[in-house]
Amino acid sequence: MSSYTPPLRDQQFLLHEVLKVTEAGIPGYEDLEPDFTGPVLEEAGKIASEILHPLNTVGDRQGCTLENGVVRTPEGFKGAYDQLREGGWMGLDADPEYGGQGMPYLLASAVGEMFVSANMAFNMYQGLTHGAYSAIHTHGSDQQKATYLPNMVEGKWSGTMNLTEPHCGTDLGLIRTKAEPQDDGSYRISGSKIWISAGEHDLSENIIHLVLAKAPGGGEGTKGISLFIVPKFMVNEDGSLGERNAVSCGGLEEKMGIHGNATCVMNYDGATGFLIGELHKGMRAMFTMMNEARLGVGIQGLSQAAVAYENALGFAKDRLQGRDVTGVKNPDGPADPIIVHPDVRRGLMDQKSFVEGGRAFVYWGAMMIDEARRNGDAEAEAMVSLLTPVIKGFLTDKGFETTVLAQQTLGGSGFTREWGIEQFVRDARITMIYEGTNGIQSLDLVGRKLAQNGGKTVMAFFDMVKTFIKENGDNEALKAGFLDPLKDASKNLQAAGMYFMQNGMKNPNNALSGSYDFMLLFGHVCLGLMWSRMAVAAQSALDSGTSDAAFYEAKLATGRYYMARQLPATAMHLARIQSGAEPVMALDAANF
Repeated sequence: MSSYTPPLRDQQFLLHEVLKVTEAGIPGYEDLEPDFTGPVLEEAGKIASEILHPLNTVGDRQGCTLENGVVRTPEGFKGAYDQLREGGWMGLDADPEYGGQGMPYLLASAVGEMFVSANMAFNMYQGLTHGAYSAIHTHGSDQQKATYLPNMVEGKWSGTMNLTEPHCGTDLGLIRTKAEPQDDGSYRISGSKIWISAGEHDLSENIIHLVLAKAPGGGEGTKGISLFIVPKFMVNEDGSLGERNAVSCGGLEEKMGIHGNATCVMNYDGATGFLIGELHKGMRAMFTMMNEARLGVGIQGLSQAAVAYENALGFAKDRLQGRDVTGVKNPDGPADPIIVHPDVRRGLMDQKSFVEGGRAFVYWGAMMIDEARRNGDAEAEAMVSLLTPVIKGFLTDKGFETTVLAQQTLGGSGFTREWGIEQFVRDARITMIYEGTNGIQSLDLVGRKLAQNGGKTVMAFFDMVKTFIKENGDNEALKAGFLDPLKDASKNLQAAGMYFMQNGMKNPNNALSGSYDFMLLFGHVCLGLMWSRMAVAAQSALDSGTSDAAFYEAKLATGRYYMARQLPATAMHLARIQSGAEPVMALDAANF
């Protein structure tokens, strides 16, 4: 049986010493004093560890069941859902006009990290609802907002996003679901969607589906797609629930992981739907959900890595095997704990340095979202747009890799169900696939995001790194261990971008063949920047005479490990990129 302990000390360090939230000049951040964030995160941590995590194994073992069109979630899920709903946790950062608490997205992300670590499959029900809420809040009419949002914010109603169909995934221009206009302004939605997370369940009174479909006159491809609100139960004028809409669950997917979440085939048989946003402009509205979901999936990758590392660390401290080659460390026992062995320590340091660096990266991204939303900062919005595929792709790639490292730490025990690590591996695997596979993320990064604003945003990122290094250049304690490696890694990233500029135009495959490596290279530079920022904060605390020296010394040692053992991967990724398309495309398809 696995365990979960909330990372409260690390969260407070990031919020108040690295990001310095109260000094950020973002509306609402002035309230984020430690005596406010502390109790909120502590209470969320209790819910995560005491309510949600004990249900993680239950959900994995029981899964969801479909009988006569009704989906039943695992035992205990409904009670936990009701507790979160009654506590107001589902509307933590939602608009107070619709019943939300209006807290920053950053704080909601910190809470979300704990909930996902505790029980990823469970948290997906409210996660999908938040994405649907955001799309309606951004693109819906005043009437649609008033009709749907209060109950979605409260959690009485949940939400979904319906994109994929049996014959098309990424290429949404191929969808066949149709929307026929009706005289009353509504549409009749007909078609089938697959892989719809939380598509049908027994947790909420109503489910508000957001469905992509093609209405007449839109033309071919994605330009003809519109987005529709299709409620499971129709909503009467007084807000009460009416008759059942013509939407049903046709089956549940048998999956590798996230068994506690209902992944459904959804059938729309002339269901009543209502246009949200502009006709034939559905992709714009859907991407409000998609971009939020991609950031959320990045958090999922990090969160599964975090809980897996915690359990691997506990095992390594307790498991006795062999003796330390430099001298016995446990003379009263038959063997030393395996954490004394360098190779075990290497695996644990890989895990620890990724988790702590990734957490800083996620929180920084969330802070930029708040800056864009609350200050109307176009530069912050452009920067987080650039980094979204990196957050999603890098954190899920490395997050899954970290769960496998954690499993390896346990040896044979990690392969058994008893210890729980293998569930983290299985659950984490989907994060590299859904909301746009990581290959798609890399293509989005290289094919679209690098060129946005004429390349100004990526240049702003390079300037940010350069400025940080210059401002801290006199800090001799950090120069060799942090600033110099960060400078070298940033140069590798710039060299990769230059290669694309010089070689991608004459042969686009030169860029596309290196896009995945570029995404990983970019991710390493981002974590290098995060570790360097954390090092500055940790060194400052030590210089000021902190009473918690062990925490800051451990932070510096972990950061030095990342910079020395992980960041050099940027040179490898650059070499792969500069090899161009020829090694990748040399073999004819028929010769595979």
